[in-house]
Amino acid sequence: MAPTTSKKRSVNSQDFEAKNIKKPRISVDSSDEDNLDNMSEDDLDADPEQENEKDVEEEEGAENDNFVKQESSSNHAEQKRLLKERKLQRKSGSEIQHIKHIWEKLRCKSPPLPKNIRDKLSNEIWDVAKDKISDLVLKHDASRIVQTLVKYSNKERREQIVLALKGKFYLLATSSYGKYLLVKLLHYGSRNSKQLIINELHGNLRKLMRHREGAYVVEDLYVLYATNEQRQQMIREFWGSEYAVFRDEHSNLTIENVCNKSVEKRNIIARNLIGTIAASVEKGSTGFQILHAAMREMIKIANQKEINEMIELLHEQFAELVHTPEGSEVACTLIAKATAKQRKLILKALKVHAEELIKNEHGNIVFITLLLTVDDTVLIFKTFSDIVKEHLTDFILNKYGRRPFLYMLLELDGKYFAPNVKKELNKYIEMSKESSKKDPLVRRQQLLNKFAPLILKIVNKDYSDLLSANIGSQFISELLTSDDLYEQLDDRGKKQFHELVESISIAFKGDITEDEHPIHRPFSARLLKSLIQGGKWNNKEKKIEPLIKVEGLGVKFACKFYDEIVDSSNLLTWINNKDSSFIIVALYESLHEKDEGKQLLDDLNSIKQDIDVSEETVNKGAQLLFKLLN
Repeated sequence: MAPTTSKKRSVNSQDFEAKNIKKPRISVDSSDEDNLDNMSEDDLDADPEQENEKDVEEEEGAENDNFVKQESSSNHAEQKRLLKERKLQRKSGSEIQHIKHIWEKLRCKSPPLPKNIRDKLSNEIWDVAKDKISDLVLKHDASRIVQTLVKYSNKERREQIVLALKGKFYLLATSSYGKYLLVKLLHYGSRNSKQLIINELHGNLRKLMRHREGAYVVEDLYVLYATNEQRQQMIREFWGSEYAVFRDEHSNLTIENVCNKSVEKRNIIARNLIGTIAASVEKGSTGFQILHAAMREMIKIANQKEINEMIELLHEQFAELVHTPEGSEVACTLIAKATAKQRKLILKALKVHAEELIKNEHGNIVFITLLLTVDDTVLIFKTFSDIVKEHLTDFILNKYGRRPFLYMLLELDGKYFAPNVKKELNKYIEMSKESSKKDPLVRRQQLLNKFAPLILKIVNKDYSDLLSANIGSQFISELLTSDDLYEQLDDRGKKQFHELVESISIAFKGDITEDEHPIHRPFSARLLKSLIQGGKWNNKEKKIEPLIKVEGLGVKFACKFYDEIVDSSNLLTWINNKDSSFIIVALYESLHEKDEGKQLLDDLNSIKQDIDVSEETVNKGAQLLFKLLN
């Protein structure tokens, strides 16, 4: 864009000469000579008449702006007046305006109102509003008044409000404003009030689940306010109208029992469930727990064709299933029964949510199910390696996040997988037998082969942070005492392994009388003992099971540890300290029958008489060592 030029025309000598016009002369008094030097060319050329015209135009423009502003303000005030008049002309308009005036005082939170004043204002609102509740609840501002009244009223008045609204609960559930009041009634209402609302909504739940506003009310009702029995009834309603109308007759039925008795009923129920699920997913309700519960009913009776339909419907929104127990079960079942191509689509959908997936209590089970069932271990590694590289330390220090990596090291060890969790995961393994071809042991070893170098690299970098936490120290112990892991390592991996062992050994160097020394953390001492003993403690048989394939632990580690960390100069200090005495017992048990342990035995015998075994110190490690030496 070309630069804007001045509207004023420049005057030059050639123009004047060409037109035979004399140049104008500017007369300047001697007193104005200094001012003349400071004037610009535009100032010299400016026409006084033009300047006067410009000033007049600016004044007129300012007057016009003021006039427009005044007119706009006047119009706005007029609009507000007309709106107020229209509100007053509506049904119960004057009463609503009066109620709003009181409500403005009642809802004040800063400073909080004293209870007696709050009760007084609530009573005033109720006296005016009790016969007009149904006129208030569907309006934006008036609905908020009733919500505040519910919040600050006593039990009896809340019951009265619920009874006053009886017959309108479905209308409230589908109202943009009324739904908030209905949720308030559920939150503050008594058991009888909740039952009254549930009874009235009964028979309409499938319709509400397809409604943009109603779906949120049904979800809150299911998750927050319904009893277990009411939840079961709500889910049975999704089976079909028969189970909604005759709810008492079907109160103890399970979907498996009904479908096993009648193929025709099974097909009707499946069609109703699929219809509700598909409609709700299209409405954006995939993350709702009540919908997950309906999906769980469906997968209990679904054939392979219907499983494929559900995967097709849900694979892009798979991450919205995994945060609830019902949704997790649905996701795991679909993964277990999916084809290789379908699992690839599911992995793609879960990749961007991997961090939340691995840390979540229920999502964690979904991730482990992927490890248990997907044959393409290369794809698993490619999909999740970046997120593992970035967040592994956080995963290890997370109660749930560490479990997938412990599975790779230990399978489904009962030490870390509760019986109910193991039972659930074994169920998915059984389901996957038709679609998964690899032997589970081979699959786990392949995963370990891919992830082990990455795990060792990250643990080597962050070992000090991990050692400072109980579960972090425990994970390192399992990592370094895993024959399966060591077997999968190449030369570079084994080098990383021994670097980590060396780093942990050095971490225990220093004055153990200082409070910050890691020996004073019980979990750190347990890790050190497992490396010295060179094996794992079998709690069932009450003995150490020595490692077969791992190199550098046991006797070798014990010798190096005594040479570099504990020696004759500080041996007695380690023995007489309650936190470290059992480490010396472990060194003795590991080395006393070995040629490498001769120096330790000589040093122990030379200070034996100085070991503190008095009853006052209660140093059981020192007492045990003294007993062993004798």
